[in-house]
Amino acid sequence: MRPNIVFAFADDWGRYASAYRNQPGESSIHELIETPNFDRIAGEGTLFLNANVPAPSCTPCRSSILTGRYFWQTGLGAILQGARWDETIPTYPLILEEAGYHIGYTYKVWSPGLTTNAPYGGARTAYESAGSRYNAFSEEVTARPAGQSIEDAKQEILDETADNFQSFLDARPKNDDGTDEPFCYWWGPTNTHREWQQGSGKELWNIDPDDLKGRMPEFLPDVHEIREDFADYLGECQAVDAGLGVLLAKLEEIGELDNTIIAVSGDHGIPGFPRAKCNLYKLGTEVTMAVRWPEAISAGRTVDDFVNLMDIAPTFLEAAGVDLPKGMTGKSLMPLLRSEGSGQIEPERDFVVTGRERHNLKENPGPDEGLPYPTRAIRTKDFLYIHNFEPDRWPAGDPMGLDDPTKEPPPADELLHSYTVVYADLDKGPTRSWMIYNRADPEVAPLFELGFGKRPQEELYDLRSDPHYMTNLAQDPEHEDKRKELHDRLMAILVEQNDPRVVETPVRFEHPPYAGPVPEDWKIENAKGVESLGTSR
Repeated sequence: MRPNIVFAFADDWGRYASAYRNQPGESSIHELIETPNFDRIAGEGTLFLNANVPAPSCTPCRSSILTGRYFWQTGLGAILQGARWDETIPTYPLILEEAGYHIGYTYKVWSPGLTTNAPYGGARTAYESAGSRYNAFSEEVTARPAGQSIEDAKQEILDETADNFQSFLDARPKNDDGTDEPFCYWWGPTNTHREWQQGSGKELWNIDPDDLKGRMPEFLPDVHEIREDFADYLGECQAVDAGLGVLLAKLEEIGELDNTIIAVSGDHGIPGFPRAKCNLYKLGTEVTMAVRWPEAISAGRTVDDFVNLMDIAPTFLEAAGVDLPKGMTGKSLMPLLRSEGSGQIEPERDFVVTGRERHNLKENPGPDEGLPYPTRAIRTKDFLYIHNFEPDRWPAGDPMGLDDPTKEPPPADELLHSYTVVYADLDKGPTRSWMIYNRADPEVAPLFELGFGKRPQEELYDLRSDPHYMTNLAQDPEHEDKRKELHDRLMAILVEQNDPRVVETPVRFEHPPYAGPVPEDWKIENAKGVESLGTSR
């Protein structure tokens, strides 16, 4: 019997789950979050300790996952602003549909870009009969009617997920022998994306911001405003976990739980924090990941191997017994999943390559603007090496003069609620606002420079002694051999995988339609698609 496939993939969900409390990493923060449903999937299956996204930016990451290719191998799917889907590139959901699977999704699959969710069949395969309030979870619960309890308001939104999933299951066709077709379902909540309700972490989930004191990454000011912002995000992660519980309960109810591959992850790290989303540091590329499938996966295993989420597509196709299409460069995870032991399973999986090109744009870019911040990285157990191809550009987006600490910032309300008014590659939110308004403070200034300032062409961090990548060793003579080793290894992979950034002259990413202002018709059509997701991005 072919297995069903459920992929729960949350927007901007980094490596935050209580299953990681006893594992290497930021365990101190994991102590403050409760994710019993993710933990169940991990405990009854495999927990990945080194899962990384191919690109810490929504559209290119999803392009890569759906195609099983590096993001730069997906045409205009390699960028965010201005992305267009190339329907000649095969994607695993549509391949499975051709092979007899009933496919469908709820909420976000592929966006922003034209056409929204096209790699999963577009509007044809959407199942949102009950709505999309989940994507504004904390805002919806906070705005509950007078007299309604928090728990009842939460349950109302959780019921939406149950009803949407049920509508997908009800539409499942029958095989010729009268049995139900196997199904492939994508659940993509966006509540972990900006923006969420300020103060909701404590009000809705009892996560006290002050409990984060002393637990924050070293490059973030340890102040109440930023701790509260982080706590609110952790609350949204718990909301995602509650939705996982709904899916698990429904699968148990219909007797399909053990014949279903359940994979859970997110498309990059926390948004609105410097050196996180849209950056190739750990806080940007590391994500939660667990897979449950009793038929093939032993319970309670942990895997140390470095995996790139583009490996998801070949994994699902192999599990379904479907041949991989030409051009799929990801490597199936089935050998890791079928292994009996924990730890490092495949010695060659000792690294992961990540990167990014264009993410966001400032408001009204000129004809010579709209260029990307091109960067690639290779991560190993002990080291992170980053190559910034254009170090004269701004990694967090155009500062609009705010690199001068004496310049007055935009009005507080505009800065808090606009992505593009300044530093457009760093999501809006209280943390960005606080750091901009306090950037002249002598204690904040060096942290502001780390997160918002320009970076050298090469960065090298020894994660054994510097887990928060505070000290760049790329120019340290004692680390020259390691710098050269990782540089050469990274460049060899980029050449082998035909990355336009290193094999093309001129480089496509520097010219329209990959660069420059985005056409107005794209903005209008994309806004319509994004609005249908119930999220601003």
